[in-house]
Amino acid sequence: MSDVYQQLRKQLDQYSVGYPATASGVEIRILKKLFTEEEAGMYLKMTMMLESPAAAAQRIGLEPGPVAALLDQMAEKGLLFRHGSGEKAKYAASPFVVGIYEYQLPTMDREFAEMMEQYYEEAFGGSIAGAVNVLRPIPIGRSIPVQHKVAIYDESREVLKKQKRIAVANCICRVQRSLVDKNCDKPVEVCLVFGSHADYYVGKKMGRMIGVDEALAIMDRAEEAGLVSQPFNAQNPGGMCNCCGDCCGLLRSLNRMEKPALQVMSNYRAEVDEGSCSGCEVCLDRCQMAAIKMTDDGLARVNPDRCIGCGLCVTTCATEAMKLLLKPEAERTYPPESGMQHAMEMAQKRGASLTPLFMEK
Repeated sequence: MSDVYQQLRKQLDQYSVGYPATASGVEIRILKKLFTEEEAGMYLKMTMMLESPAAAAQRIGLEPGPVAALLDQMAEKGLLFRHGSGEKAKYAASPFVVGIYEYQLPTMDREFAEMMEQYYEEAFGGSIAGAVNVLRPIPIGRSIPVQHKVAIYDESREVLKKQKRIAVANCICRVQRSLVDKNCDKPVEVCLVFGSHADYYVGKKMGRMIGVDEALAIMDRAEEAGLVSQPFNAQNPGGMCNCCGDCCGLLRSLNRMEKPALQVMSNYRAEVDEGSCSGCEVCLDRCQMAAIKMTDDGLARVNPDRCIGCGLCVTTCATEAMKLLLKPEAERTYPPESGMQHAMEMAQKRGASLTPLFMEK
């Protein structure tokens, strides 16, 4: 086997939630399905900074024409991110998640889905668990007390209203899980991407452009279905997922933790006014984190160690016993200003670097 795939695995392991090795080698089989050796070699020469084909060719000492063709081929296969089109196109390396995995939406098949399921169980789920703040659970606006002054990045609908370009795509996690017969009954077309990410999705026919009104209607359907809104963890996010605990790799990893609330960047937690609780148990089904249990008296009680502050339980509480409370200032977190800053912070926490391995030699 060519060493280029082992080098590619090591490079991907530097980014985002990582890309760990396994005893079975399933992670290499995934890479061989996605990348040719030539594409793997080119990925290793790219950085996470957008770059024109001419600049990349000059930097690595190759002819611009073949480099441009290869970079565009890789972007079409979802192996690189592309900004712009034609002569103005620029390219950058993407992490495996969020990035290459999500970009396989048009070509996801049962073989890839089964390999991903195996990889998740063997190693990738644990890697996600150590870096789950790649997304940020935020509350449904209707669940937040009106007296609270809420930052835009802490309210899903306000995030949408500030976007100039929005695309919607199918949820890659539900698509993948459906191919291994483990899908849920939640809506699929609920993943929202913004700005240049929206352009890339539409250009690759992975999604369609929509207006703010349709995006808000999608959020209404997601809320009704009991999905957790999770934008990319930045003040100006590139997209927002609507996730379930059955399919989403991040929520699945969180659910396996004893205290998932400690692993997420969320500024809210739910609490029950037991005097108003009717014991209807609707909130039990709404909670994606099994954070709510019934007491011996038949009343709901929230485990603060498991609550991620999404507010789903609040919006369906007929007696308004369930409340979403703002955490004390000392417990609040604030998202990085940009996606690149977040990528750098994640790398630092993992003891990794965004500098390509070939540049460190």
